[in-house]
Amino acid sequence: MSRAGWNPRRAVDADVPALEELIALSVRGIHGPYYRQEQIDASIGTVFGVDRQLIEDGTYFVVEHGGRVVGCGGWSRRATLCGSDSLRTRRDPEVDPRTEPARVRAFFVHPDWVRRGIGASIMALCEREIRAAGFGRVVIMATLPGVPLYASFGYRETERIAVPMPGGLTIETVRMEKALLGGAVQAHQ
Repeated sequence: MSRAGWNPRRAVDADVPALEELIALSVRGIHGPYYRQEQIDASIGTVFGVDRQLIEDGTYFVVEHGGRVVGCGGWSRRATLCGSDSLRTRRDPEVDPRTEPARVRAFFVHPDWVRRGIGASIMALCEREIRAAGFGRVVIMATLPGVPLYASFGYRETERIAVPMPGGLTIETVRMEKALLGGAVQAHQ
């Protein structure tokens, strides 16, 4: 069990419908102050959606309350930094942990469950697994509402990127990075 009392479990294929529902609820309920409505509409299912590769790799997690998925997120040893299944046209190659960073991917929390430690519990688990997999660095393509969570774990902004979406729209993301000191992840404070 995490410090916040949450116990993330590995996502399985049977979770996909609940994840699709949660992602749409999260984006519509949390991203409004940061993005325009047309950006939110275009992002769901494209930039923000289920990436089954993470589930297949066993690096994607869910948090449940009362049998309902209220949070999700994970990490990846693959090249893709963000996006859903719909953006993938080929198998996503693995990166070399000696030369490339791990990726933190696709964190979403139900709007009724924000700021209760769900994201932090998943993030702490991801960092433990990233360290165990031998990565020395981590990179995130964060949404604007996600930046405070990642910053609280010591991630630093390196650049802002406009991710292209359908209809000629873009959505601003923040590339954030963290070095793992001496092969060990810094403790969350």
